[in-house]
Amino acid sequence: MMKKMLLKAVGCIGLSAGLIGGVHAQEVFKIGLVLPLTGPFSSIGKQAELGARLYLSEHADKVAGKKVEVILKDDTSVTDVSRRLTQDLVVNDKVDALAGFLVTPAALAAAAVATKAKVPMVTMNGASSSVTRASPFVLRSSFTVAQAAVGVAEWAPKNGITKVVTLVSDYAPGADAEKYFSERFTAAGGQVLEKLRVPLQSPDFAPFLQKARDLKPDALFVFVPAGANAALMKQFVERGMDKAGIRLIGTGDITDDDIVNSMGDVALGVITSHHYSVAHDSPENRKFVEAFKKANNGLRPNFMALQGYDGMRMIFEGAEVSKGQGGEALLKAMKSLTFESPRGPFKIDTDTRELIQNIYIRKVEKVDGELYNIEFETIKDVKDPVVAK
Repeated sequence: MMKKMLLKAVGCIGLSAGLIGGVHAQEVFKIGLVLPLTGPFSSIGKQAELGARLYLSEHADKVAGKKVEVILKDDTSVTDVSRRLTQDLVVNDKVDALAGFLVTPAALAAAAVATKAKVPMVTMNGASSSVTRASPFVLRSSFTVAQAAVGVAEWAPKNGITKVVTLVSDYAPGADAEKYFSERFTAAGGQVLEKLRVPLQSPDFAPFLQKARDLKPDALFVFVPAGANAALMKQFVERGMDKAGIRLIGTGDITDDDIVNSMGDVALGVITSHHYSVAHDSPENRKFVEAFKKANNGLRPNFMALQGYDGMRMIFEGAEVSKGQGGEALLKAMKSLTFESPRGPFKIDTDTRELIQNIYIRKVEKVDGELYNIEFETIKDVKDPVVAK
């Protein structure tokens, strides 16, 4: 699957791009990739891994004349393990770049290590705006929850939704979603009737959904991590929210491309705002989706796969500009990157290290018998509203 690349065991799991015995260490460009491949977030870790692998398979095993070695480690979805593995990568493996860190707690734990070691770090998801502010060496190949939330917050009041209850997972990204959706929604003339927060670990949505139903809003705005979306959707229906005329809106996590088709017709009509859909209509995305499916037995890529793919591209293209140097030279090179991603225009804000990108308003529709997030409105060049202030 990976052209000219050899697999090797590193810790629990590893993959190596062209590392050959006898090659001197300074001729190798090392990337430490930390993902949750087991534990509660393993499904998103697998998608990010497959996206990263796809990029590696499409490109040479060298960057700036150096062999590329990618060391993949499984943090088992545990924050303390993320920190320990990151420390091991910078101290023992002496990596030139770090990547992965799909949940905010893992990204924040690793950020302190990246700062001390002065190793650039690409978070491939950790979607709280706090992540890039935690270290001057952190960039992202993903999005922020606040960036996505403001899209549907602006759309809703223009489309008959004036009263909303918010329901978010109770951790940093959820707080961002609640705050910036509410601010933008009320500024546009809407009213937030209640703000509900659900425990991140082992959530039971039922009592919160019942409370929301009793308040009779026009819609329920939701942010939950991608791994919890199926349970949320199931309980939304069980509580009769849809039959009560309450619409479901939120960030794209709730109708994740990886599983939306398995949700069934209950997902039809759900409106979300997000930076990517597998149905995005562009030559770059069609090529990406076709290659991903071909490499993975027809599996659909989701936004995690895209972020793994683009994150690896950031490092490769940055390393070419820095002529194979890591540290501040690589950081500077990545901060100036701009390219056409399968998602659309991809640009790093040099000052904040956040992405400036399009946010799409999408509706779940059935196409050729399958469910997709169909984009019908584009908000161009959206900055993260937290750091843009």
